[in-house]
Amino acid sequence: MGLAKEYQFLSELGLGPRNPGCFVNGAWTGNGPVIASLNPANNKVIAEVIEASIQDYDDGMRACAAAAKIWMQVPAPKRGEIVRQIGEALRAKLHLLGRLVSLEMGKILPEGIGEVQEIIDMCDYAVGLSRQLNGLIIPSERPNHMMLEVWNPLGIVGVITAFNFPCAVLGWNACIALVCGNCVVWKGAPTTPLITLAMTEIVAEVLEKNNLPGAIFTSFCGGAEIGQAIAHDTRIPLVSFTGSSKVGLMVQQTVNERFGKCLLELSGNNAIIVMDDADLQLAVRSVLFAAVGTAGQRCTTCRRLFLHESIYQSILDQLIALYKQVKIGDPLEEGTLLGPLHTPVSKTNFENGIEVIKSQGGKILFGGSLVESEGNFVQPTIVEISPNAPVVKEELFGPVLYVMKFQTLKEAIELNNSVPQGLSSSIFTRRPDFIFKWIGPHGSDCGIVNVNIPTNGAEIGGAFGGEKATGGGREAGSDSWKQYMRRSTCTINYGSELPLAQGINFG
Repeated sequence: MGLAKEYQFLSELGLGPRNPGCFVNGAWTGNGPVIASLNPANNKVIAEVIEASIQDYDDGMRACAAAAKIWMQVPAPKRGEIVRQIGEALRAKLHLLGRLVSLEMGKILPEGIGEVQEIIDMCDYAVGLSRQLNGLIIPSERPNHMMLEVWNPLGIVGVITAFNFPCAVLGWNACIALVCGNCVVWKGAPTTPLITLAMTEIVAEVLEKNNLPGAIFTSFCGGAEIGQAIAHDTRIPLVSFTGSSKVGLMVQQTVNERFGKCLLELSGNNAIIVMDDADLQLAVRSVLFAAVGTAGQRCTTCRRLFLHESIYQSILDQLIALYKQVKIGDPLEEGTLLGPLHTPVSKTNFENGIEVIKSQGGKILFGGSLVESEGNFVQPTIVEISPNAPVVKEELFGPVLYVMKFQTLKEAIELNNSVPQGLSSSIFTRRPDFIFKWIGPHGSDCGIVNVNIPTNGAEIGGAFGGEKATGGGREAGSDSWKQYMRRSTCTINYGSELPLAQGINFG
């Protein structure tokens, strides 16, 4: 039995009706349970994947540890050339991969293509970075001495990604990790295994073409058992985990117990503040994208909207009018703005969340219901609620927007900072004093602090990540690369005397 007619394009990505789910030592295998990848638009099977067993994991890690000794000795610009070729291979299949992301995850096609483009952009960024992994020369207080700061590879980086960005987050990590001289071990989300396989196949082909060990990039489809193995594995100095704060805390504790390092990208509970001097049309368009995009399943989705009391009703009326125009449907169809939630469990969580909202005094201004279909569709929802309601402090992973009033900037900033999470935030204003207060020490406490743009849609050139229960990790641009390397301070004595620091005389 082959792929269904509407899924025939998957064969161009090397996928069939049943696929081995592990890339181990340069070969495809899989000896774990067989799982089905489901289309969230109708909950029908796309294809099957044979997940990894623990034996598959052990075999893969042995080969990866051996490959790490080879890869870290390849000059960084040469490693950059390999990443450049990966970017070119992704460009050649941009639209096919984007279509797969849309099909399997459920985000609309322009967002699916945009996600793959993000990895291509990361490849381009990493190529330049491969010639700029610079250390320092530090003046020494001792004569005939020189101090150097030298950066070396960690060896292996573990990357555990989530369903909502099933390949972009891999790109943020793997492109940088590879040029820094590390092998990569990737565990993709259990519900998006086909994307994991298609991405791995492209990387594998580039490694093979360049006569490099396939184990430089090792990937596993699997569940918690494989994730736990990565967290416990002392051969993996750095584990990058993207997911909920609850699971992220468990991963961090496990990795910390073995004195490994964690890079965490966890929950967000992001707010937009609209001041009374704002460009209201710009603000309304931004809120729509931030709250409804990816069906509210981005970690940077706007979940809380704070409106100055003088413009409250005007903004609300405009938002409701726009929400009424949002086309819900198949994410692969042109014109769709809101695709399905990712799984039936997500749909149930939405339904339960609405009941909790109502029980805590929330007033549904728009939406709040499931959409009758065989897929996981729900209505985009606007809720008027008190900022003190406990549910506002939590992340409901769906297109639910809490709307609240404020009177002063100080009050708005306090509300923004009042939740456990600290990922993204944005203010809409034209006043310079408001802007600089917002981005300053008494402003937003988030890792992403925007002005006159949405909370989502970050560029790869900046460091991406958040504070507090968001985990504190930073990925992609700026100096995020330093997390993927080992820093050594080296002092060289090129003289014949032995002067000691701080003027110590020892005999």
